[in-house]
Parts: sequence; structure tokens; C-alpha cells
Amino acid sequence: MSWLDDPLFWSFPVAAWLVSTFAFPVFAIPLTLLAWMDPPSLRHRRIQGSRGKPQRWIVPGIGHWARNNAIMGVVTLAAWPLLRLSGVHDGPLDPWWQIAASVVFFVYLDDALYYVMHRTLHHPRLYKHVHAVHHRVTTPWAGSGLYMHPIEYCLTGALVLVGPLLLGSHVVTLCIWVGIRQWIAAEGHCGYRIPLNPSHLFPGYSGNDFHDAHHAKFTGNYSGFLGYIDRWLGTNSKGFPADH
Repeated sequence: MSWLDDPLFWSFPVAAWLVSTFAFPVFAIPLTLLAWMDPPSLRHRRIQGSRGKPQRWIVPGIGHWARNNAIMGVVTLAAWPLLRLSGVHDGPLDPWWQIAASVVFFVYLDDALYYVMHRTLHHPRLYKHVHAVHHRVTTPWAGSGLYMHPIEYCLTGALVLVGPLLLGSHVVTLCIWVGIRQWIAAEGHCGYRIPLNPSHLFPGYSGNDFHDAHHAKFTGNYSGFLGYIDRWLGTNSKGFPADH
């Protein structure tokens, strides 16, 4: 059976890639408009004193989003013969509580794996050639969440798949998790403390300040979303959380 005749090909790599590609702008566009307009009524929620210049980065940000997702699409489809051997399936849907528990597991696993990857990318040689692209933006805004080197983006995407591959998850669970991961990318770079932020539902969540401080200080706060690993290992950014 060819790839195109396999229903799982469309519901696994193709669907997950489409969700990843378009979930990010759904979250990032309104948050980017917020940073651009900088309403006076919300300035008390702005994390950094300066709002930066998001309008300067919008066109390059769109270019990085398009390029990185195109490359990710090619890599994901090329990996299909291996992904097909995994336990990810399109059979009967899991009960809601199992989906919820799986997603929570993915969030914490991904954050731990991201800590290792992110800290490794701060090695001088890797930083210079790969991670420095993401650090061009020192005052983050939501659209800069995917402003990164293609290698870093593909590595980040690979980490997202680890949990679902380990559990042999349903494709719906996978797509829900991919959408949430793109929310994390946009929310963590938005530059504002969002009221009623649903991310607070996850114990250990350190707020938008956490990753914002990493961009401001360039080192420390290597986890992507939760701050407990940096606290345990003493790798908080200098002055964090006292400066926030």
C-alpha cells in the first residue's frame, strides 16, 4: 500500500504538521497585535520596561515561520516509514481523562527534554551557528516564538513527538498536544502577563516572565515552560525571579 493510500499517513504526519503550522499563527497573531498596539490600559502587564519593536520583526518572523514549517513538513514526511512503525494510531478514541492525562505527561516530559536540548544549544559553537538566531529578539513578542534556525525548530518538533511515540497515542491526542505546544511557544514569548492565562493550570508554571528573562539575560531559565528544573539545578537567569 502506498503512503497516499494509508489513512494513518493523513491522520498522523500530515494532520500533525498542519495543526503545528496553523495553530501557531492562531495564537500568535492576536498576541502580536497586542504587543504592536501596546494599549496603555495593559502596560502594567508588560514584562519588560521597553516594548521593543515587534513591527520590525513581523516580516522576518513570517519568513521564519514559513521556511521552518516547510522544512519540518519535508522532514516529517521523510520520516514516515519510521513513524509508521510506532504505536501512534487512528483506532477508537481514548476516554477524555486518558487524553487529558497524556497531555499533562507530554507537557512535563517535553519541558524536561527541552531543558537538556536548550542548555546544549547554549554551548558556544552551537549557540553561534544555531541558537543565536532565536536570541536576536531580546524583547520577545508572540510571533518570535518560531523565529529560530531550522535545525533548532526540527529538534524542538522531534521532542514534541517523544511522548506520543512512547505512549502509542491516538492521533487526536497527538494533535491536541501539538496545538497546546504551539500555544506554549506563542504565550511564552508574548511579552505580557496574560490575565486568566490557562497555562496556570499546570503546577510549576512560572509565568511568561520565565522565558522572557532568558531572552533578556541570554542565559539561565533553560526550561521552556516550567521553572522547577532550573530551580533544582540552580540555573535560573541572573536576578530571576527577584527582578520580576
